[in-house]
Amino acid sequence: MNDLVLDHLVYAGPDLEEAVARVADLTGVTPVRGGRHVGLGTANYLADLGAGAYLEVVGPDPEQPEHIGPRPFGIDELTEPALVTWAARVRGIDDAIAEARERGYDPGEAFEMSRVTDDGEVLTWRLTGAGGLDGLAPFLIDWGNTPHPTTRELPSIPLLLVTGVHPEPAAVETTVRALGMDMLVRRDARPGLVAVLETSAGKQVALS
Repeated sequence: MNDLVLDHLVYAGPDLEEAVARVADLTGVTPVRGGRHVGLGTANYLADLGAGAYLEVVGPDPEQPEHIGPRPFGIDELTEPALVTWAARVRGIDDAIAEARERGYDPGEAFEMSRVTDDGEVLTWRLTGAGGLDGLAPFLIDWGNTPHPTTRELPSIPLLLVTGVHPEPAAVETTVRALGMDMLVRRDARPGLVAVLETSAGKQVALS
């Protein structure tokens, strides 16, 4: 089976600068500019979580023309920043999709996406649509030959643990296992992800 690992957590908000500031206030570490998703109306900032994973802070890009249509990750419906979903990294995304379907979960078809860094470099990757089960099931991402974002110099916010809350925890756990991964999910009326991070002062804080 395709080995899947945590690629990144997605922290989205209706105002990008506000979302970055919230992460900085919580952790003492300010994510750095990643780039623009041209045509999607969004931009992002990044921080290294360790073990080859990163935090993506994403929101509307004020430098792009007024965007028509919905932005990714339900950004237009958010009233405040939130940890909305996560991505699982694969090598050979088409095979990973087929394997997940055989195990009872359909992550959707893969499509290509890109981002332009501030120094003009174009990064491309393939991914499936936003994760199911209110974002608790990860979407899949395959970076192909593009250097992974963590190969760049990023500020560090060590990730200690990721858990979930959902009205149907067993359904989430079953879906995640169909992808060859595990995640602890507690029952709660309101679904969501919770990431336990280490601050610059060495304390533990929760981002949700």
